[in-house]
Amino acid sequence: MRRPLPSLILWAFAPFIVASAVHVALLAVESPVAGTTKLLLIPLLAIPVVLSIRRHSPVSALVAMLTALFFSWLGDGASVFFPTAPELPLMLMFFGIAHVAYIALFVRHLSRRRMPWWALIYAAWWVAMLVFLGPHTGGLLIAVAVYGLVLGGTAAFSSRCHPIVVAGGAFFLASDTVLAFRLFLPDGLASWSNPVIMLTYTLGQGLIIAGALIALRRKDS
Repeated sequence: MRRPLPSLILWAFAPFIVASAVHVALLAVESPVAGTTKLLLIPLLAIPVVLSIRRHSPVSALVAMLTALFFSWLGDGASVFFPTAPELPLMLMFFGIAHVAYIALFVRHLSRRRMPWWALIYAAWWVAMLVFLGPHTGGLLIAVAVYGLVLGGTAAFSSRCHPIVVAGGAFFLASDTVLAFRLFLPDGLASWSNPVIMLTYTLGQGLIIAGALIALRRKDS
């Protein structure tokens, strides 16, 4: 019998959902407080993961999720935590580690089927991004290319998992795609791109974690 997630864990997503909505709204009105609320998001998303720690749960799966969230948090706050270091390379490194952790989670614990044929779209996405943005990345071309591989890999490997995880991987990819254009072609996007980036980012992270917890719960049943 498949058991749903305990109501306590479901309610544990509420602070993250509320904080995400507030953060996106603050970005939409260009409030200076938005930067502060951003640093609250990932710690709040870690709450349901911590509450899911049980004796019969695969510890390595929970560690992978917490690792991905921790390095995502460092990426979100790179300019705050490391004010004297170059922000973009740090963001690429921290989020790259986060994506590797997600890929490990998907491959080891969540994969339910072979990768579908349509996941090839993520390989096409990687090539297209290098073609369009590569000439504008300067000395970061290799770092951007490598990051694109792990980002696309997260989305591709998520296609083998629970449908909620599939959606999360797609939203995460969408967020970083808009962000990449915002970073390297800033004149091509208006200020509305900031709330779009964070809306898709919070949806991506939240859906990945929710889908992963649901899938792990079903495997325990």
